Amino acid sequence: MTAMTKETIKTILGEMPFTAELYWLFRQRGKPLKSRFSLKNLQENLPEMVSQALAMRETTPKGKKVFVFATLHYWIEHAATLGITLAGQGHDVTFGFVPHSDWQKPINRFDLRRQNAYARKVLELAHPVMKTISFMNVRTSSRSLPAKILEDVRQVSDFDTQYTLQVEDADPESEIYQIRYERNLEAAQIGYAVLRHINPDVVIVPNGTIMELGVIYRLAKQMGIQVVTYEFGDQRQRIWLGQDREIMRQETDDLWAVRSEEPLSEAQLSKVREMFSARQRADLWQNFSRLWQDTPTQGGEKVRAELGLDQRPIVLLATNVLGDSLTLGRQVFSQSMSKWISRTVQYFIGRPDVQLVIRVHPGEMLIHGQSMVDVVKCLSPELPEHIHLIGPEEKINTYDLIEVADLGLVYTTTVGLEMAMSGLPVIVAGQTHYRDRGFTHDPDSWVNYFKLVGKILREPKANLLTREQVEKAWAYAYRFFFEFPRPFPWHLVRMWEDYEKHSVADVLSTTGIEEYGQTLSYLVGEPLDWANIKEVDEE
Repeated sequence: MTAMTKETIKTILGEMPFTAELYWLFRQRGKPLKSRFSLKNLQENLPEMVSQALAMRETTPKGKKVFVFATLHYWIEHAATLGITLAGQGHDVTFGFVPHSDWQKPINRFDLRRQNAYARKVLELAHPVMKTISFMNVRTSSRSLPAKILEDVRQVSDFDTQYTLQVEDADPESEIYQIRYERNLEAAQIGYAVLRHINPDVVIVPNGTIMELGVIYRLAKQMGIQVVTYEFGDQRQRIWLGQDREIMRQETDDLWAVRSEEPLSEAQLSKVREMFSARQRADLWQNFSRLWQDTPTQGGEKVRAELGLDQRPIVLLATNVLGDSLTLGRQVFSQSMSKWISRTVQYFIGRPDVQLVIRVHPGEMLIHGQSMVDVVKCLSPELPEHIHLIGPEEKINTYDLIEVADLGLVYTTTVGLEMAMSGLPVIVAGQTHYRDRGFTHDPDSWVNYFKLVGKILREPKANLLTREQVEKAWAYAYRFFFEFPRPFPWHLVRMWEDYEKHSVADVLSTTGIEEYGQTLSYLVGEPLDWANIKEVDEE
């Protein structure tokens, strides 16, 4: 029997009632599927989790009505564990899920129903403390949706396509767009019915920007339900939280409004210095799990000689990875990041009095989409001598480039913040979290952008940041890296390794609540009170 024939049979069987479920029950004996969709770790730990949550509920007053949503097996495991923990605090938790293992690949209905049967069976173990709803088992009487929600479905499908293909223009006729639109629309239709029926006090959803996760976030917002999004960065034992906001936008407005005038203590400054120094050396530091450079610093003058840079002013343009979630929907005056790069390079082609160094993000070595190298070379296959293109694989430390630069140009990359910490004037072209914080130049139009470039390059030394601006950049860096991420026991990437050290009982114990209690309160919608936030001790 050919693979094509098998797929055809599965397609037919997938539309017949109970066929997939009975096949999974009797042929596979209810075991995990031979696919990426595995809830094995959750299944092994659920009995203990539920027992611990039940014990805690006996002495806990009734809390809020909470709806937690997830898709993809790894998010399902993580979000279900969070839901059980909140149930242990007395909250009335309902966990909704879509049983997909891949967001970008088509799956026949037969296999999807088998995954659904398996997921439902595993999650039944949570029913003593948490209700569960598979979106595949919800039937809605009406499929019509408000126009604003349909527009949100289209927007999220655009983001999904850009994120998956690592492009900036989403083709509605492409296969990936069609897959994502169909799934997002179904999630919106079912989610609309589910949220109207449950009427929760708060919705909790990971990410909140892409896939069904983004749809449920926007749906809750449109329905006037409080919604909290969460994600994880490079730090272990830390979580990013956004209340009624997409967390991937990393909006620090409320935090900065409280902290912007507070100077750092010597201990706080020392912590930032140590972290910044580790990044320059290409070392791991404390609970950070990622290297920002793979080449240690060699010194600015050595890099200047290596690139053949002379005494003309040097402009450092640092790119993002195309399609990265930190670039989705971040336009200010440019249609896209690549358009910003193109027009900037065109401008500097006509400025031989200035040297432009384009540092392509090293993270591009891990992608399959278009490189910013291609964007630049499409403009000019043979770059003039005053423009230097550094590819993602080249062993040059970005901090050495910062040392010799006179002006920094960025879209949303955090390198812009670090340029400002070094006293370099920085022009920010995209909507990033450190924009408009008092230490960057933030144009809102092409005219203002090029005016700023020209003004700074006329007198580079006169436009270096003041001592007060540099101090503000360092203060912001401390707030962003050490206060914005809140304590949390389980990082998505190492969920079960973390769970071995911090069980539900540990988290809900007196010691656990002392450490994680504020975060759990924020997750169910209690206001983020930055004025009274507890200092986080690094492990």
